[in-house]
Amino acid sequence: MIRPPGLRGVAFGSAADGDGRLDSEARRRISATLGIPPDWAYLRQVHGSRVRRAAEPGLQGDGDALFTTCPGLPLAIGTADCYPVALEGLGAIGLAHMGWRGAAAGVVGVLRAAMEAAGAAPERAAVGPGIGPCCYQVGAEVLAELGDYRAFTRRGAEAVDLAAAAVAALEGLEVWRADTCTCCGNGYRSFRRDGTRLRQVAVAWLA
Repeated sequence: MIRPPGLRGVAFGSAADGDGRLDSEARRRISATLGIPPDWAYLRQVHGSRVRRAAEPGLQGDGDALFTTCPGLPLAIGTADCYPVALEGLGAIGLAHMGWRGAAAGVVGVLRAAMEAAGAAPERAAVGPGIGPCCYQVGAEVLAELGDYRAFTRRGAEAVDLAAAAVAALEGLEVWRADTCTCCGNGYRSFRRDGTRLRQVAVAWLA
């Protein structure tokens, strides 16, 4: 797992770590490695911008971002090309799942605003592994929504840079980026590459 420097309670998993949201053995293994409780809060991810505030473990309903002010309560999201984005503030931790629809809906900014409204404005953030513009060829629909982040693949096709969209929503914070592409990098689940239903997890907790 990747532990971003400067953030006390964030870990980005790989394919080998398994999906601890759905696999209890993977959850126990990841929790033991990180020294956190084995009961997590997670979402039914829908590629939108709804934010849930978690006060207890278990399924929190539909949404693509969640945060908590409860010390020791782990939050988890699953990704396989979408980006996991963690936000850490004094007394709160948040986690967003951001694909192109989430980026267009402003899910990272909505999570940031929700944490601010709760009196725990984020101070630091981390953007985990996701599909890079090197591999993320898109069509007119996506470019119409995210043209400010237009880029090109290694083959010269039109693409968007989702990580840049996440970083833009984190302006003013200390931001760390993994700069790892899940599609052409090694050891990650990638829907674009494999059509997989499997996911790796990102976990965040208030240390």
